[in-house]
Amino acid sequence: MPRFAANLSLLFTELPFLDRFEAAAAAGFDAVEFMFPYDFPADEIAARLKATGLRLALFNLPAGNWAAGERGLAIYSNLTSEFRASVDRAIKYASVLGCRQLHCLAGIVPNGGDIRTMRKTYVENLRFAAKAAADEGITLLIEAINTRDVPGYFLDSTAKAADILESVEADNLRLQYDVYHMQIMEGDLAPTIDKYLKLIAHIQIADTPGRHEPGTGEINYPFIFDHLDRIGYKGYVGCEYRPRTSTVESLAWFRDLKRPPA
Repeated sequence: MPRFAANLSLLFTELPFLDRFEAAAAAGFDAVEFMFPYDFPADEIAARLKATGLRLALFNLPAGNWAAGERGLAIYSNLTSEFRASVDRAIKYASVLGCRQLHCLAGIVPNGGDIRTMRKTYVENLRFAAKAAADEGITLLIEAINTRDVPGYFLDSTAKAADILESVEADNLRLQYDVYHMQIMEGDLAPTIDKYLKLIAHIQIADTPGRHEPGTGEINYPFIFDHLDRIGYKGYVGCEYRPRTSTVESLAWFRDLKRPPA
């Protein structure tokens, strides 16, 4: 069975954020992830991790004004200083929280945006961020995101992400593969994971349509989980879905996986 991390930005939202750590541990998780920690002092989050024995698998660099629809800073040549400050802030949090992976959101292409210039800026910013992360023993991740949920997102396919990795040439820059996003954009999930396995350091899951828990949509998750075991995937699988009802009810699939065979 793969190793699962509860995404506390989407799961256990019935509770205040800092109380979700205990709920995740009680549900049987040994790791968590979330989008952003920056609304809370790092020491407070670290205390919750220590109290529950949970490992923090991942969080994102600051990504601009999320509520206003911004989804990353890395492609904008006029925001290089802001991007570099965001890298420093994320690394400081990661050091306190013992987190060894950070995800860098790319950004949304504006109408009339120059793709070539944005790609150049993205590569340069990723080189900077990967170097800063490497100095602290941290792996930097990039993720392709579907353009139905996030219209105009710069990085929208696994092949494009792999091409960026090749251009940056940083040993600690890897791929975050989201099964939900890539089912929408390209399908062919297992062969794609096989092809890019050496680049993949983190996987996230949700079913589609709806972005709900495994078993509510079209993706054959029992096959996907077995396949990850067969091919020897060692990273975490982040549960980044929106429960269709309550979080506890949505975890029936997880409880079934953990239940010993009869």
